[in-house]
Amino acid sequence: MTAFTKGLHDLGNGHFAYLQPSGTWGYSNAGLIIDGDQSLLVDTLFDERLTAEMLDAIKASTRLGAGDITQLVNTHANGDHTFGNRLVANARVIATEAGAHEMEHEAPPEMLAAIMAQAPQMGALGEYLQLIFGPFDFAGVKLRLPDETFTGDKTIMVGDKQVDLIQVGPAHTGGDLLVHVPADRILYTGDILFVEGTPIMWAGPVRNWIAACDRMLAMDVEAIVPGHGPITDKAGVRAMRTYLAYVETETRKRHAAGMDAWEAAQDIALAEFGAWEDPERIAVTVDTIYREIDGDTSSRDIIGLFDKMSKLHSHYGQQGLCASGHKH
Repeated sequence: MTAFTKGLHDLGNGHFAYLQPSGTWGYSNAGLIIDGDQSLLVDTLFDERLTAEMLDAIKASTRLGAGDITQLVNTHANGDHTFGNRLVANARVIATEAGAHEMEHEAPPEMLAAIMAQAPQMGALGEYLQLIFGPFDFAGVKLRLPDETFTGDKTIMVGDKQVDLIQVGPAHTGGDLLVHVPADRILYTGDILFVEGTPIMWAGPVRNWIAACDRMLAMDVEAIVPGHGPITDKAGVRAMRTYLAYVETETRKRHAAGMDAWEAAQDIALAEFGAWEDPERIAVTVDTIYREIDGDTSSRDIIGLFDKMSKLHSHYGQQGLCASGHKH
């Protein structure tokens, strides 16, 4: 299995993965597919500095400059997969219709830059925000939106390679997609898969995400490049499916018992998942499942959710989990 080290990894047959350990907040992966004079980049990174570093690594290894990349697929709207889009200037940018809508209307880089400027005055929440987002530079990022959108499934070509774009959202976000290259048995998942890291469900429903795991498990794939964490195979998918099913079951029990979402998030035991990165994300996933059960479509208090995660992060630290979620 490919080592989980920073940089561009050659997977063979014109496939590459750009990895960013440890895969925690903002440190996402990207993919690259090359065939002949055609190429496809799967996602950019959380700021333009990191994206430029990735593009330099691609050029050093493949001689493919940023201006030579012909297509860019954004697997979903989150900034750690889209904020570097502007640097891939000549590529045609493709996303799901729902993903493009989220990119246009939710959490633009200017908003994140403004929040981070205020973080030093926000107490414990601000300290948490600086911990998870402080390494990134959102100032000056101008988001480039997709040129082409689709719903359902879409097949594109990269040279002679067939690449299947498969919409599986709403799940992690509203417009998630998978990038599957059947002939080479390779799958790029975006944040439909976290490996050794706790998934966070902003959109749901949780059953859609579990169904996406089942769809991945049914594929004939050998190498799977997740949105965060090391390259994996179907074992990584099974582990995350187990987590999602566990959290759904435990959340529904507590909802039926009359707990509110925050009480439930604090009450659910992490079990074997406590060693995964960022265990505090359970606060958002539980809240999303509660909203699904209750049919709640009201606007969300995103800052309030980050505050809950900061409290859980501190709580787990007091229990002997370090910032990465691992036991001291």
